[in-house]
Amino acid sequence: MTVFTFVAKAGDISRIARIERAGRDGEGLLTGFQRPQIAAHIREIRDYLEKPSAILPNPIVVAFLGRAHLEPPARPGAASRRLVIDVTDGPPGWIVDGQQRFTALAGLHGRDFEVLVSGFLCDTEEELQRQFILINNTRPLPKALVYELLPQVGDLPPRMSNRSQAALLTEALNYRTGSALKGLIKQQTNPKGVIRDTVLQRVIMNSLSDGALRLYAGDDALLLDKGVGLISEYWHAVRTVFAADWDNKTPKDSRLIHGTGIVALGYVMDYLNGVTGAETRDEFAKGLRLLRGKTAWSDGEWDFGSERRRWNGLQNVPADVRQLTFYLLQVIKTELAAQARAA
Repeated sequence: MTVFTFVAKAGDISRIARIERAGRDGEGLLTGFQRPQIAAHIREIRDYLEKPSAILPNPIVVAFLGRAHLEPPARPGAASRRLVIDVTDGPPGWIVDGQQRFTALAGLHGRDFEVLVSGFLCDTEEELQRQFILINNTRPLPKALVYELLPQVGDLPPRMSNRSQAALLTEALNYRTGSALKGLIKQQTNPKGVIRDTVLQRVIMNSLSDGALRLYAGDDALLLDKGVGLISEYWHAVRTVFAADWDNKTPKDSRLIHGTGIVALGYVMDYLNGVTGAETRDEFAKGLRLLRGKTAWSDGEWDFGSERRRWNGLQNVPADVRQLTFYLLQVIKTELAAQARAA
C-alpha cells in the first residue's frame, strides 16, 4: 500500500476528501463508515484552536480509492513526489481519521491552520474499511492516568479543567506527610491503594461545588493549604471513630472504604462543616460519633426504616449513594436536634 504525507489547509482538504458517515441505503446495505458528528467535541476543539498558542500536531488521515496517484520522482532518489488528484467529479477521498478535528478546522474564523495530512492509496473498498477499523481501534489512555496528569497542565478544555483541582488535592492527600489518606488512594502511580482516586475526586468536586471547599475553589494555593488540611482532618476523624471498619480493610470487606461509603461520608463532611463549623479532627469526630451503633459498614444490616439492607448490599450506584447519604444525615440531624432540646 502506498502511504504519503503532505501539508494542507482545511479548505484544500475539503476539495479532495469528504466525510461519509455510516448508514444504510434503500436496500439496507451499509454505506460509509464514519461515526456521527459530536458537536460538543468539535466546539471544544474549535475553542482550543482559537487560542494563540494552539497547535494541531495530529494528522488528518485521508484514503483514496482511485482518482489519485503519485507521479514518479522527478529524479532518482528524490524524497518527494507529486500527488495528482482528479476532483472533476467532486472529492475522491475519504477522511478516515480526524473528522471532528477537520470539522472544527473548517468552521474556524480568523485563523487558517496548515495541518499534516497522512494519505494512502487503496486498491479495494474492503482494504479501505479494514484500514479504517485498524486506525480507529487504538486503545485510549486510562482515565486514571489522564486525571493524574491534569494538575501538571494548564489551559485545558473545561471538561478536563473542572476535574483538575480535584486531581490536585487527591495527589496531595495521597503523598503528603501527615495526610489521613497517605498511600491509601489507588492511582496509576500507586496501584496498591485501596480507595479509588476517581471516588475521592467525586467527593472533592461535590464539596468544591456546594460544600466545605467552595470557599477555596479557584485558588490552588488555598486548596493545597486549607482544603487539603480540612479533608485530611475529616478522614483522620473517620479513621478514629470507625477504626474497626477502617483498619486493614478493603472495599470488599468494608463499605467504609468502598465508593458508596466514601462519597456518602463526603456529604457528611460538608454537612458537619456547614452546620457545626467543624474543621479539626476532634470537631469532626464529635459529629461522627452520633452515628455510632447505627452503621453497618462491615457487618450486620442497614436499617433504612422501610427497608433493611445487608452491609454489603449497598453498591456504588447513584441510588444507593443517595439512600446512604440521606440516612446518615438524618441520623445526625435527629441527634443534634435531641442535644439542642436537652441543652
